[in-house]
Parts: sequence; structure tokens; C-alpha cells
Amino acid sequence: MNSAQIEIQLIASLVAVACAIPGTFLVLRKMAMISDAISHSILPGIVIGFFITQDLNSPLLILLAAITGIITVVLVEHIQKTGLVKEDTAIGLVFPALFSIGVIMIAKNANDVHLDVDAVLLGELAFAPFDRLFIAGTDVGPKSLWIIGAILLITLGLLFAFFKELKISTFDAGLAASLGFSPALIHYGLMTVSSVTTVGAFDAVGAILVVALMIAPAAAAYLITTDLKKMLLLAIIFGVFSAISGYWFAHWLDASIAGSITTMLGLLFLIVYLFAPSKGLIAVMYREKQQRIEVSLLTFLLHLKNHDDIEERHVNHLNEHINWQKVRSKTVLDLAQKNNMIEIDNKIVSLTEKGDEFTSKAIDYIITNEDAQIEDMKDDFFLFRG
Repeated sequence: MNSAQIEIQLIASLVAVACAIPGTFLVLRKMAMISDAISHSILPGIVIGFFITQDLNSPLLILLAAITGIITVVLVEHIQKTGLVKEDTAIGLVFPALFSIGVIMIAKNANDVHLDVDAVLLGELAFAPFDRLFIAGTDVGPKSLWIIGAILLITLGLLFAFFKELKISTFDAGLAASLGFSPALIHYGLMTVSSVTTVGAFDAVGAILVVALMIAPAAAAYLITTDLKKMLLLAIIFGVFSAISGYWFAHWLDASIAGSITTMLGLLFLIVYLFAPSKGLIAVMYREKQQRIEVSLLTFLLHLKNHDDIEERHVNHLNEHINWQKVRSKTVLDLAQKNNMIEIDNKIVSLTEKGDEFTSKAIDYIITNEDAQIEDMKDDFFLFRG
């Protein structure tokens, strides 16, 4: 592995970490698509900054782009607050307009400058090591590495300094205001960090990968944990893993690095989406199946409690009286026996003492409709635990 490969992976990893931090809060605030709006609408700021300085490396470009990002957020919120359209519609109105203005400005005045739309959208990590930073004639490494590194240090500093304020305003803006915090100030501070991060990563990775690195790792982490600190850590780990594995995937395929990293992010999210312990699709489907079985079991026990006739409680006639298929009847019957809720004597089903007590409490739950009571009943009677 040569130095260029190491530098590419390091730049990609730093971008992943820098994007994961604001991305986590954007996902929690249900503002994921605002990152896409910012990543496109800051183009006019970059173009105006270039027109003023005639230098693509000027810090003014980052400043003006960040301001344009904040303007985007203000416009989206202003349109949304009118109540005439929803947030997604407002985003769809604002960022195409601003992005189009940037495209027109480039087409009219900067056709011969390396500021083309393809480079802005896609980026190319493979070229990042060739754009070097020289200090007093000494090569100190890729320019992108220093830019992203500086942005990451600032982001981490702000995160540690305002973590409590960010946490409270994210989950309860009303409480934050009552405690003396300004939710609006924190909100626009977050948008500023998101804008600056997006601009800093523009030249190296492009807008598409920035959006993917901001949202996909945070969304995957959100499906695994409800702890904010753990979510931030998981988002960073997922982002760095996707960046490094995506690079080697691109190396193996001889394909776009940004495209390969985005593909790895998509695959990672798909795996978490399917197999997350509590929020994953398979876990949710299993839980729904268990809940359906719970309802069936309760229906079966209530049937036994309300019918004393032997014919009504005969195993062979349960399907007819409860309108169940044989497979479903056998499943519920086996579960009831496993939990010692029933006993079967000469194919006649009867409630045990435990089953009778459980059914009586279940009737009380149905009458009172107290949600906590049914969960306590499951624990008390070891339902599904044998």
C-alpha cells in the first residue's frame, strides 16, 4: 500500500467522521433531507466567492458557501411556517432554485475554470493526494486532509462544548427554552456546521457522497441504539468502515471511489435494517408474529373460561368453535401447554389454576385498558418462557 492510498483512505475517514457528527443530529431532528438541500444550494456561494477572489483555495469560498447554506435553511423554514406547504415540498422548492442559479453562473462566467458541475456533484478522491499543501516550500500533505482535519477539530470542539444544549434542544426544544438555551441559535449553529462540513468535503468527495456519509451511518446507528452517545460513536464507526471498505471495493473493481463508498453505505444500512436487534425488519416481523400469537392465546383461554360444555372444549372441535385453521390451533394449544395454562384429559381441554388466574387478570386488563398491566402479566406468568 503506497502513500497515496493511505492518504485517500485517511481523507475519506476524516470526511466520514466530520459528516457523522452533524448527520446524527439531523437524523434525530428529522431533517435528513436538509443536508441534500445544503449540499446543492451552497453552489452559488462558492461561485460568488470565486468571482470575488479569483482563487478556488480562498477561505472566503467556505464562508460564503456556509452563509448560503444558512439562507437555504431560513428560506425552507419560512416557507414551511406559512402552513401552505410541508417541509419536503419547501426543500424541493428552495434548493433546485439556488442550485440552478449556481449552475447558470458557472455556465456564463466560469466555463474555463475547474468548477464544473460534475466535479461538484461527484468529486474524485483519487485526485485528492495530487493537490498538495506547501508551507515554506515543504510538502505537508494533501490540502483536503488539512481542510477536513481543521473542520473536524472545530466540529469536535463545538460538540464537546455544547453537547448538553444540543441534546436537550434536539429532544425537547420547549425544555431547552425554559432552561435558558436558545433552540433557534443552536439550530442555526448546527446548520452552519453542516454547511461548512459540506463545503470542506466538496472538492475531495463531492455532494453526493457528503449526503450519504451524513445520513446513512446515522440512520443505521439510529436503528441499533437509543443512546445519543452510542449513536454518535456507531455512526462514526459505520462511516469510517464504509469509507475504507468502499475504497478497497473500488480498487478491486477499478471503479469510482465515491460510488463504491456510497454502495458500501447502502449495503451496511440494508444489513442493519434487516437484522437490527429491536428495530430491524426481521425483529419487527418476529415481534408482530408473537403479538398475533398472544392475541390468539388470550382468545383461546377466554373461550375455555366462558364455556363449560365438554363439546366446546374438545380438541377436535376447537377449530370449528374459534374458526381457526388446524396449524394455528396446534400452535396455540402447544403454547398454552408449554406455559402450563391448560391441561388435556381425554382430548378435553381445561384451564389450570395458573391459566384461570391469568385469564381473570386478562379480563380485568380488557376492562381497565391499562397498557402497563399486560406487560406485568407477561412477566408474572412467564409467557413465552416455558
